[in-house]
Amino acid sequence: MAGTDFSSLDRRLHPVRPDLAATRYRGVVDALRFADPLAKRIAADSVALRPVPDAARSIDTEALHGEGFDVYETRADGWSWGQLATDGYVGYLPTEALGDPGVAPTHRVCVPRSYRYPGAELKSPPLGLLSLGAQVNVVGSAKTRGLDYAMLADGSAVVARHLLPFGSFVGDWVSVAEELLGTPYLWGGRTTLGLDCSALVQLAAAEAGIVVPRDSDMQEREAGADLDMSGGLPELRRGDLVFWKGHVGILRDAETLLHANGFTMSVASEPLATAVARIASSEWGAVTACRRLGRVPPV
Repeated sequence: MAGTDFSSLDRRLHPVRPDLAATRYRGVVDALRFADPLAKRIAADSVALRPVPDAARSIDTEALHGEGFDVYETRADGWSWGQLATDGYVGYLPTEALGDPGVAPTHRVCVPRSYRYPGAELKSPPLGLLSLGAQVNVVGSAKTRGLDYAMLADGSAVVARHLLPFGSFVGDWVSVAEELLGTPYLWGGRTTLGLDCSALVQLAAAEAGIVVPRDSDMQEREAGADLDMSGGLPELRRGDLVFWKGHVGILRDAETLLHANGFTMSVASEPLATAVARIASSEWGAVTACRRLGRVPPV
């Protein structure tokens, strides 16, 4: 039986290539060989995921510490190809960034950034800097000079109030995005050291338990509910998403847009009308869609 044309499958979401595909695609695509996933976890603070095994190539996205990653190919040149468990993104990353899956994470970082220390002592040289959404396994607690630490399975420590257990969420996810005002813009970036427009939406929404895809075109198709634009921009409210071709922003209120953008090269806030006019004239063109995620309490 002839398999599906590879070009019809989004390479960002399907681990399939003409020479190799995940075993679950057997009978769907005609690959030269198939492979079962080898479960790994991101051991680095964060790592870039690329469409090809080339460090000079622009990144697609980033994987965060503790996230699961299914490996389908480990190459002799130091690259691994696989799929990120969090949002299903497929790509190449350095093999050295991966570790054994170990015990499943129990908590996530809920602040923009938090240092990971070799022990419960803030004066110690930190081991790394974890970004919002990074995942860790907490096995105990400690207190040093009145500061509570979460002790992790690898023996390191993170300030306890910088973590939330899985299953605990914030009420207003837009407030999380607002905490990231001024963060530098980075194409493909998904950490709070540098992020792009759709990563801002994805990371902030996740803090309220709202799962959205990684890229803006995916979010425009799938995130929340579509709002009627037959008469122009609909009546908008805090938490609504406004899309352009290749771009997305978050409404702080009916008239104010928050977005990571290449005009200010940062996460910035501006009047929606100003952004719509500027983007239409010199960047992405007209607004293409508006969508509404879960309920956001008024502020």
